[in-house]
Amino acid sequence: MQDIAINRSNPDIWKQDIAQSVDLYNTWFMEFAPKAFRKTRLVTAKRVEQTLKATNNLENVSIELLKEHPEVLPILRMSTCPPIARDRLVGLAGVSKTLVESMEDSSNPRLPPHIARDKLDVALKCISSVIERMIDPDIFVWLNRTEGATEIEITRAATIVADRLCGAVSDPIIRNAQEKRQLTVIGKWLQARGYRQVEGIKFSEMSAGTFSFRTNVPVFIKGDREHTKVNIPVDAVIMPLSASKSDLPLLIEAKSAGDFTNVNKRRKEEAQKMAQLKSTYGANVRFSLFLCGYFDSGYLGYEAAEGIDWVWEHRIDDLALFGL
Repeated sequence: MQDIAINRSNPDIWKQDIAQSVDLYNTWFMEFAPKAFRKTRLVTAKRVEQTLKATNNLENVSIELLKEHPEVLPILRMSTCPPIARDRLVGLAGVSKTLVESMEDSSNPRLPPHIARDKLDVALKCISSVIERMIDPDIFVWLNRTEGATEIEITRAATIVADRLCGAVSDPIIRNAQEKRQLTVIGKWLQARGYRQVEGIKFSEMSAGTFSFRTNVPVFIKGDREHTKVNIPVDAVIMPLSASKSDLPLLIEAKSAGDFTNVNKRRKEEAQKMAQLKSTYGANVRFSLFLCGYFDSGYLGYEAAEGIDWVWEHRIDDLALFGL
């Protein structure tokens, strides 16, 4: 199918679209973010209380605890004054970055299996010593007195540490929820026009009038001597109703942003993906963005220069201009 410019060739309306996109994102954020934060803080505070119980209210941050429950390390880092960043803990404790990253792996917190037992014990003792030395006395007020902690003090301390953790924990929750919402919007738009969602189908086997979400698209990465085949995830893959067998699906990346700074840091990612797709499938491959939020003229200009087009969520009917 012929590549038709949708928004990249209309810089005169970018400013208006940016303002409308920011308004749409802010409206959604004001509704969703407080709920996400409260929910996350409640769950996180319970995890903090469990950690306090396991450490005898931080009286004993033992290497045995770190071995059995490596997932408590982020909580312990946020219990210090000042809170210790991950890389700062690596430097202060003199341990390997791999050890700390493995213990804080959100999907599978663990101890690296290749570290010898004696070296592991030394490293965990160093981490424990740093934590114990830097525990925040204004939060854990019972540590410098003879009587133990009261329930009120424990609850207060857990909430404060949970607040510190939630800044990092809630961001990906909000980001994932926004992406899920964007894909739902795209799906409803397509289904209203007779499209059918399919799952578990290969990119090359999609038939006319179907779409899929979070689909792997194989591309070849050029090396010095050979090309390596890898899969790149694409948020939405759509085969137009009028497509022939030789046509490629439309590929869409759903993107949202809550500020202008981060998008300009990451704008090269889409350009790299576009280059890989063109190198593998030729100049006729169609890759577009579905935008909601803070995308300024600098970002849009960069993507346009790379031949990447976009559809704003507040003007989702522009999808029809792709022949959908």
